[in-house]
Amino acid sequence: MARRVSIFGATGSIGQNTIDLIARAPDDYDVVALTGSSNVAQLARDAIALKAEVAVTAREDLLDDLRAALAGSGVEAAAGQEALEEAASRPADWVMSAIVGSAGLKPGLRALEQGAVLALANKESLVCAGELILKTARENNTRLLPVDSEHSAVFQGLVGEDMAAVERIIITASGGAFRDWPFEALQHATLAEASSHPNWDMGQRITIDSASMFNKALELIETKEYFGVRPDQIEAVIHPESLIHAIVGFVDGALMAHVGPPDMRHAIGYALHYPERRDLPVARLDLPQIAQLTFREPDLRRYPALRLAREVMERGGLSGAIFNAAKERALDAFIAERIGFLEMAEVVEEVLTRFEADPGRIDAPMTLDNVMQTDHLAREMADHVMAERAG
Repeated sequence: MARRVSIFGATGSIGQNTIDLIARAPDDYDVVALTGSSNVAQLARDAIALKAEVAVTAREDLLDDLRAALAGSGVEAAAGQEALEEAASRPADWVMSAIVGSAGLKPGLRALEQGAVLALANKESLVCAGELILKTARENNTRLLPVDSEHSAVFQGLVGEDMAAVERIIITASGGAFRDWPFEALQHATLAEASSHPNWDMGQRITIDSASMFNKALELIETKEYFGVRPDQIEAVIHPESLIHAIVGFVDGALMAHVGPPDMRHAIGYALHYPERRDLPVARLDLPQIAQLTFREPDLRRYPALRLAREVMERGGLSGAIFNAAKERALDAFIAERIGFLEMAEVVEEVLTRFEADPGRIDAPMTLDNVMQTDHLAREMADHVMAERAG
C-alpha cells in the first residue's frame, strides 16, 4: 500500500531532494500536498508530475499564477497561511517539514496533530518551541525524525544505545564561505561572497547562515532540545571536508562518527525509509582518495553566533524564539544590504540583552500563542535596534 506523503517547502533544496527520492519510486507514494513560496512554476510542475492532491503557495498574491500553472491538471491550488495549515492537517503518513524559518512551526504542529511522522528539516521549530513540538509528538503517539545532516548523524549514532551512556555530542561545521578569510576582511564581506558555500549546494539564506555560523548556532540549540542533553555536553568543531556530520562520544571514551558525502539525500532518505535502510543515489566515499580529515576549534570572535547559542541554551525558556526571530530580521537586513556581515550578530546580541530586562516574557509558558507573540515582539525589537544603529 502506497504511503501518503506531503512536502512542505517543496521548492527549496531539501524539498527538491525529497522529490528526487520520491520520484524514483512513484508507486510507493501518494503525494498529498506540496507547498512553496514564490517559485510557483516549479511548485506546479512538481505537483503535476507527482499527482499531488493540493499545491499551496505561501504567497496569497500568487494564487492566480498557481491556478493558471495547474489548469487542467486536477491538482487543487491554494494560498496563504491558513491554506498551509489546512494542507498539513490532511491525513498523511509522513510529512517533510522544510519551510525555512519560524513559518514552518504551525504546519509542523498540525502535521503531528493528525498523526504523521514529521521529518524535521526546519530547525527553527525546535529552536523556538522544542518543548511544544516534542510534547505534541508524544501526545499524538507519532515520531519526530531529524533531517539536518548533523542531527540525523547523531540519531543514527544512537541507534541501540542508552542515552545515559552519552558523554558528549560533537556537531561539525564546514566553516562556511569565510572560514579562511582574515578576520579583518569580514567587516567588508559582500552579500555575493556570503552566498557561496564551499561544500554544499543550498539556498541563499542558509548559505549565509553557514558563513556566519548562525546555522550551526541553531543546530547546537536544536541538539539540546531534541536529544535532551546538557549544553556542556554539546561541542562544535570546524571540519572543512564536511564528510563527518556528527560524532557521539560515550562514557567509555568511544567516539561514534557518522561519515558520508555532503548530499542531503542521505539524511532525507534515512528519515523517509526509517527504520529501514534502502539504497540511495549518493556517492560512495573513496577513503584512500580522501586521504585525511581535518578539524579545528571554531574562533568565537569570528563566529559570535556560537557564543550566543550557548547563552540561549543556558537561559532556556523562550530565549530560543527571541534568538531566531532576531537572527531572521538581521539576515533580512543583510540580504537587503542595510547592515554589514558582522553586524548581524551584534543586532541579535542586543535584542537578547534587551529582552533580559523582561524575564517574564522569556519565562512565559511554552504555548503556541506565546511563541508566536514573542517571535513578533523580537522581530519588532530587531527592527528598532537596526533603526537606532542607522541613526
